[in-house]
Amino acid sequence: MFTAVVDPPPVEALAELISALRLDLFFELAAIFISGLAGGLAGIRRGLDVFGVLVLAWAASLAGGVLRDVMIGSIPPVGISNWRFLAAAVGGGVVVYFLYPWIANRTKAVVILDAFALALFVWVGTVKGLEYGMGALASAVAGLVTGIGGGVVRDLFTDNVPLVFADRQFYAIPACLGAAAIVLFARLGWLNDWTALVVIAGIAGFRLVALKLHWSVPAPHQKLGA
Repeated sequence: MFTAVVDPPPVEALAELISALRLDLFFELAAIFISGLAGGLAGIRRGLDVFGVLVLAWAASLAGGVLRDVMIGSIPPVGISNWRFLAAAVGGGVVVYFLYPWIANRTKAVVILDAFALALFVWVGTVKGLEYGMGALASAVAGLVTGIGGGVVRDLFTDNVPLVFADRQFYAIPACLGAAAIVLFARLGWLNDWTALVVIAGIAGFRLVALKLHWSVPAPHQKLGA
């Protein structure tokens, strides 16, 4: 007697392939590297030396993850203990330090990549909060901190008001909505590779469309005079 071998459905086969190839790790390292580029660019434009550029590259890439890990009790934080993450962050700083003129002329590409890095960080942070047994709200906050925390620390290190607070761009809002969607999918039992792609594309797409159409967060009405 021979047992028939049934091929898995295409969706399951793709999920198995993603798992086998460690594509989740690849995409996370890519997001860290891209954020390292953005942090390095900020350091060079601020006139910092090579050490300052590399510190900013690390901060932009991993400071949000460090804050998240401290919040959820994951010690030591991966941002200071995972050599792959550290290498990706510092690598981004090194690349921008030596190739600054070439990268500076391609800021549009960096902005597009940074939108996907934001989305990936939100996904990773929210899912990690859920894995550590955090509640829905705490997990969403963990995802938000992972997504925007690095940029906030980068701006503070360069003595600037964080852009996420002052520039009125749609940056934190897509991150908040994405984190809420991840928590909702988890509650419904729909958390899988396909919903990951939907959420990541949604966050990045919202961010890029808002930039393209020059959307801005409404400012508060200020009443002047008595």
